[in-house]
Amino acid sequence: MGFIEKLNRAVSKNDSLLCVGLDVDRDKIPKDLREKPDGIIKFNERVITNTCDFVCCYKLNLAFYEAYGKEGFFSILETLDMIPDGIPVIIDGKRNDIGNTARMYAKAIFEVLKGDATTVNPYLGYDSVKPFLNYKDRYTFILCKTSNPSARDIQDLKVGNKKLYQIVAEKIKDWGENCGAVVGATYPDEVKEIREIIGKDRILLVPGIGKQGGDLKKSLGYGCVEGKNVIINVSRGIIYAEGGSPEGIRKTAERYRDEINKFRP
Repeated sequence: MGFIEKLNRAVSKNDSLLCVGLDVDRDKIPKDLREKPDGIIKFNERVITNTCDFVCCYKLNLAFYEAYGKEGFFSILETLDMIPDGIPVIIDGKRNDIGNTARMYAKAIFEVLKGDATTVNPYLGYDSVKPFLNYKDRYTFILCKTSNPSARDIQDLKVGNKKLYQIVAEKIKDWGENCGAVVGATYPDEVKEIREIIGKDRILLVPGIGKQGGDLKKSLGYGCVEGKNVIINVSRGIIYAEGGSPEGIRKTAERYRDEINKFRP
């Protein structure tokens, strides 16, 4: 089953556009798990168990696992095995390099980790993105207008009469049907603009809700197409809710899912 079909089934089954980011910092997980060798795995199991009926997908940011070396990589594999088969997984590494190296990044993400989708930096151009797009049943989210405050430093630079992120959006539209855009909810007007550029059929991955204070209502209003084609990612705001307790995680995930549906066109 390809990413888009898998995603749409999960959206329909759980009535959800919520993606939970499994960005686990050992220093922030509950004390009863912090000192255990498998504490990250146990914490992820807690999160997945209490959110899997509220999400359309999960996102694993590789940095939060690579930082722990061998233990972290093992935690990725164990976590991926825990996620129910019907829920797609985005491997968030924002990888990119020259074509030959990008091919190996793509192989690692899609063949070794068996991710359903990934995130890629477009800075090196098409030949560095193509190895990811060659996996036709997978999906590649290309950084376009990111949620961080200094995104404007580079992404808003003028190239002729256009801003750089506008040109990236045009490239995403041209590069293939199995790629979409990462657009932060902290820039809702740009969500509208990028949706208009890339068309209705592409999927937007929208971080920046929760701790970063993005505009959920506008992002959904501008980005949603017939109730779908937007993934709203929330990480810290859910997994560390009420100290990372099972009740806090579950209650907060349900609240975010319902809040998203309230504004979902």
